[in-house]
Amino acid sequence: MSTTLTIAENNSETQPAQIRVTRRSPAYWRVTIDNPPISVMGPKMVLEFQELIRVLEADHDVRVVVFDSSVEGYFLNHSDFTAKLEDLTSMPAGPTGLPPWPDFLVRLTRLPVASIALIRGRATGNGSELLLACDMSFASREKSIISQWEVGVGLVAGGGPMARLPQLVGRNRALEILLSSEDIRADQAEAYGYINRALPDADLDAFVEALATRIAKFDKWAIANTKRLVNTSLPPDVELGAGWDACLAALGRPAAQNGIKALMARGFHKPGDVEDRLGYYLGQLAG
Repeated sequence: MSTTLTIAENNSETQPAQIRVTRRSPAYWRVTIDNPPISVMGPKMVLEFQELIRVLEADHDVRVVVFDSSVEGYFLNHSDFTAKLEDLTSMPAGPTGLPPWPDFLVRLTRLPVASIALIRGRATGNGSELLLACDMSFASREKSIISQWEVGVGLVAGGGPMARLPQLVGRNRALEILLSSEDIRADQAEAYGYINRALPDADLDAFVEALATRIAKFDKWAIANTKRLVNTSLPPDVELGAGWDACLAALGRPAAQNGIKALMARGFHKPGDVEDRLGYYLGQLAG
């Protein structure tokens, strides 16, 4: 029997939770990102991710967590550029010493629980960083687009893809992904090793459900220690921290401010063609 766990504190009708947690069983949890219409990530969602990781770390029964989305066309999108930057930068560092978003990503990767990203729709910026922090990722072949878009608008990514991507896809392909800021379809992401598999959309849910259910049956000690030993190859935390610092520095540069403003003028940050074809429009900005 599934149960729903409320993660965000002080929720109200005017500020509903942007992350919903469903315990399919004590060992198997689903985390659903729910921030329509385009699933951007602002300070409120960062706080909810912080509370989520605290709850996951404190639970002795959970063995598998699957991240998905309820927002049509989006897994997790870029940051909310309409939010106040100081609301994010004023948050205290997490237990790793890193700011809250990279802190969450580092702790998720170290969590003694198998984490799986089920991607349907756009995983842009923060969404890509989340899937890179997960242990496994599976994407809809027809409906998924993955993007580290930041360089195209004069930014540097803040959630660690410069540290994580080269280990998955190699240095040259990592630079292609990061510097081109192109939209990457699921088949190409699979071929590069960016994700585990691209699956037909009709098969995606059943595949992830079967895998998560299977792993949830196994011994937690064995899961945790296998993951701990695999994690010896992870980049050091300081590399993710350096990316965050570079991201904040980039936000203050005229090039980034002008790039974001130009995208906004074209319809960025709301449903429509710019969000749907972000890679194309970034190329137009460069012209």
